[in-house]
Amino acid sequence: MILTDTHCHLDLEEFDADRTEVLRRAEQAGLTRILIPGLILTSSRSAVKLAESHPMLYAAIGVHPTKASDVEPAAMNDFRILAQHPKVKAIGEIGLDYYWDSTPHDHQQKVLKEQMALAAELQLPVVIHFREKGDVSGGECAFDLMKILEEWETGLRHEKSPLAERPGVLHSFSGTLKMAQAAMGLGFYMGVTGPVTFENSRRRQELVAALPLDRILIETDAPFQTPHPHRGNRNEPAYVRLIADKIASLHTCTTEQVAAATSENSWRLFAWK
Repeated sequence: MILTDTHCHLDLEEFDADRTEVLRRAEQAGLTRILIPGLILTSSRSAVKLAESHPMLYAAIGVHPTKASDVEPAAMNDFRILAQHPKVKAIGEIGLDYYWDSTPHDHQQKVLKEQMALAAELQLPVVIHFREKGDVSGGECAFDLMKILEEWETGLRHEKSPLAERPGVLHSFSGTLKMAQAAMGLGFYMGVTGPVTFENSRRRQELVAALPLDRILIETDAPFQTPHPHRGNRNEPAYVRLIADKIASLHTCTTEQVAAATSENSWRLFAWK
């Protein structure tokens, strides 16, 4: 069985003490590819350096929306240079986050658009983060994000860009089914993370059950969002199997079918086959 983890912060200090063992357990669990997303320029560089150390590791580079106020004017050119590395497969983790008040919304949108323009220039898909203000779905953040994604995708189509066929993924998707359908209509994949395994996550489980398998990616978001039964402990890539098991249950199919479909989706999106 071949599995992939398309969103794992393996460069964070939570893994410093046992990163080698974490990778060994990932391989034993059947993982063949892990994508490490950047959060700022320094962590993007760390992600690339870590990706150089192991054949299953790849990197995404970008500025997380909560870090958008820290972006220097010259940063986009630094990212442009870093993206030339063969291990860089996406621009991310980028997006909008209205939950935290660390960065004004208009500035987040500006930085997101700059990074999406860079992704279009470099022909790299995007890894999109979004989080609403409070415990809601389909609110202001979703509206603003979808407007930006629609405009960007229209531009890709107008330019006849091959990227229009594999624009990106909405990381740890927690929006509405209507939003998911609109994003999938633009060519985006939906990232599914550990909370889908939680007993009290009925809304998310209903959403994942409604998503077609050919549009799903499995993400641990490790060390965060640990799936059941390890909730409360550090997450790690080997736990993708638990997410795959839950998706299989929701889709009334086998874990092997989920693993095959989501791995094929990741190869199609990130061109790392």
